[in-house]
Amino acid sequence: MKRWLSFLLCCLLMACVGDENIYREYECRFVFDSTLHPLPCQLTAMLTNPGQFIKIETSMEQGVRHLKTTRNFDGAVEDIRLNTDRESRLTYALGANNCIIVGLSSYDNILVAYEGQCSNCLKDSGGRRYPLVWQNNGVYLHCDKCKRSYNVNNGVLAEGTPGIGLYRYKVGFDGSILRVWN
Repeated sequence: MKRWLSFLLCCLLMACVGDENIYREYECRFVFDSTLHPLPCQLTAMLTNPGQFIKIETSMEQGVRHLKTTRNFDGAVEDIRLNTDRESRLTYALGANNCIIVGLSSYDNILVAYEGQCSNCLKDSGGRRYPLVWQNNGVYLHCDKCKRSYNVNNGVLAEGTPGIGLYRYKVGFDGSILRVWN
C-alpha cells in the first residue's frame, strides 16, 4: 500500500509539469527496477545524487535487453542486462533515436527526463540525427549540428542561437521503480 501511495504522489507531482510541456512526437516508455540492479549500478546511483544525469540507450543482444548508460560527469559507460522474467516481458521505446536522458536536478532536487536528441534540430529539420553530447563536465548537453548547448539541470538553452529548451518526458520514481513516459 505504501509503495502504491508513493507512486500516486509522484504522479500527482508530475502533473504539475503540465501535459503541454511533454514531448509526444516520438513514443517514450521506459521502466527500470532499481532493486534488481543495486549499487554500484550507475543508473541506480543517479536516482539519489543531485546533479547526476544518465544517457540511456537500449538494445537486444541474443534475446536479452541491454541498457547502455553513460554518466554525465565522467562519461563512464555501463552495460546493464535486463534478464529477469519480469524485465524480459517489458517493451521499451526511448524517444526519437533510442536515447533518453534522466537525472536529478541540482537546482531543486527534481527528477527530470529529456529527449536525447536536440529539440531545435528535431523541430527545424526533422529526422533523428541530432544526438546530444555531454559538455562542461556534464552540466551541458551540446548539439554538434546547430552548436546549441542546454543546461541539463533545467533543460534551458544555455548557449547558441535562440531557440527552444530540451524536450521533456514525464518521469516518476517510487523508491524502487523508475518510469519515463509521454
